[in-house]
Amino acid sequence: MKKVVLAYSGGLDTSIIIPWLKENYGYEVIAMAADVGQGEELAPLEEKAIKSGASKIYIEDLKEEFVTDFIWPTLKAGAIYEGKYLLGTSFARPVIAKRLVEIAEKEGAEAVAHGATGKGNDQVRFELTVKALNPELKIIAPWRLWDIRSREDAIDYANQRNIPVPVTKEKIYSMDRNLWHLSHEGGDLEDPWNEPKDDLFMIITPPEQAPDKPTYVEIDFEKGIPVAIDGKAYGPVELIEKLNDLAAANGIGIDDMVENRLVGIKSRGVYETPGGTILYKAHKELEYLTLDRQTMHYKELIAAKYAELVYDGVWYSPLRKALDAFVDVTQETVTGTVRMKLYKGNCTVAGSKSPYSLYSEEFATFGESEVYDHKDAEGFINLFGLPLKVRAMMEKKAGLRK
Repeated sequence: MKKVVLAYSGGLDTSIIIPWLKENYGYEVIAMAADVGQGEELAPLEEKAIKSGASKIYIEDLKEEFVTDFIWPTLKAGAIYEGKYLLGTSFARPVIAKRLVEIAEKEGAEAVAHGATGKGNDQVRFELTVKALNPELKIIAPWRLWDIRSREDAIDYANQRNIPVPVTKEKIYSMDRNLWHLSHEGGDLEDPWNEPKDDLFMIITPPEQAPDKPTYVEIDFEKGIPVAIDGKAYGPVELIEKLNDLAAANGIGIDDMVENRLVGIKSRGVYETPGGTILYKAHKELEYLTLDRQTMHYKELIAAKYAELVYDGVWYSPLRKALDAFVDVTQETVTGTVRMKLYKGNCTVAGSKSPYSLYSEEFATFGESEVYDHKDAEGFINLFGLPLKVRAMMEKKAGLRK
């Protein structure tokens, strides 16, 4: 019997894909669940996958690889998609697909399968990773093949086969959770006029219910990578978990956005990214202190492109690898400590310091200074403004201005 390895989450889509693959292809279905920090969701997966018809299931702990090889490079790049989205689902897909390919090769499978819909971005992210790492593997995307046309149809399919699924027709949100974030789509969120209900949030305390007293936290960075909280060193996974707890308790990390999907349609998503929100703001603050003007401004251009590459699923591209080389050079002096103030959904900077700080109080002070002669500014302005002066003289001579 030929084999297919399915990227399995235990959610609605992948739960019904197991019997569908067996019924329509006659495959032996091997499930692969990636532990990227979704917590208790993993507990029932082994029993559930087997009952749904899988011959076996791999549950792979990818949390540390996820953080060190995918989250940290994106954080160092400062990549944020369309000014809001911290890419939680986007960079989780290539780490999952990478292991999917490895298990398919181990099992001698001829194909891999995934539960991403034909309207979404994840189909691209999964499949481009597979193509980049093993172009010989066949890819099966049931949502582009079967007669099921909606989540309601999928629920009916599951009920007909007595397959338990974690959604109902009453609570039909599509969710994706990992160590970095939790995303919500669908249901009443499909109308951008609808405000998310407080009971939607599963990680973050609604800001109105957060403590009335602010929380302060200090984060240490080494070459752009966070390494300690309040002076205590943490491993990559534990550091994010700690910041998630602190931020979530203070109502920090909710983003509600209408985004431009790669496939050409707009979608509305509500994201909970508690620890990541703190890290992005703290990292950026340290760059304000340690990067020169030209490097910082150019890096902001790079950040937008980097975010687009990650969002579009081309993680394993020469361009992203090349941008990493640029980013790593910029991060050589991004070392220091940032103090953050957390209060009712707000995350603000309360101080920063670095042994590589380019800020000089001697130069910046409005008081008396011996290192900066105000008279020098006149010559600078004359030279800097010379092109404007020459153009104005030309326009006056040519009669273009009175």
